Amino acid sequence: MFDYPFTGFHFLVIFEIFPQLPNDASFQDVTGLSVDVDLDSYKEGGENRFTHRLPGRSRYTDLVLKRGMSLASGVQAWCQDSIENFNYQPTNLLISLLNEDHLPVSSWYVVNAIPIKYAISGLDATQSQIVIESITLRYEYYKSLNVAAAVTAAIGAVAGLLDSGGSSPSISVP
Repeated sequence: MFDYPFTGFHFLVIFEIFPQLPNDASFQDVTGLSVDVDLDSYKEGGENRFTHRLPGRSRYTDLVLKRGMSLASGVQAWCQDSIENFNYQPTNLLISLLNEDHLPVSSWYVVNAIPIKYAISGLDATQSQIVIESITLRYEYYKSLNVAAAVTAAIGAVAGLLDSGGSSPSISVP
C-alpha cells in the first residue's frame, strides 16, 4: 500500500454560524493557513561573536476564501453585518481536506475569525465568467486536527495485515 500525497481540490469549509445554508460550505479557493514564528534576539553577555535567537510569538496570516457569488448565504450575511453594521461576532470554522470517499484526512480548526475584507470580482460584459466573492478573515490561531488521518492509516495497516494472513506486509515491484 502506497501513501500518495493528497490533492488540494477536494475540501470543505464549515462555519460555526447560524443560519447556515448548503452553499456556505463550498469554496473554490482557500489560502492563508500559514504561521510564522518570530525570533527574539538576545546578545550574549561576555561573548560578542554571536546573538542568541530564541523562538517568540507566532503570527498567523489572513485567511482568504473565494467562491462563486450566490444570492442566499449565511456567511455572506455574517460578513455584511460585520462590515456594514460594525456588528463583529467572531466565529470558528473548520477547514477539512477530504479523500476520495469524502472523509476528512486532515483538518484545521480556525479560532475567532472575523471578516476584514469582502470583495466582488470585476464585472466585464465582454467576458463570460462567474462572479467571484472573496472573503478575507483575520483570526487568532488555528489548530491542526490530524486524528482522522491517523485513524485511516491505522485501519489501512490493520486491513493490510489481515489481507496478508497476519504476516508482515511486503511490497512487490514489477
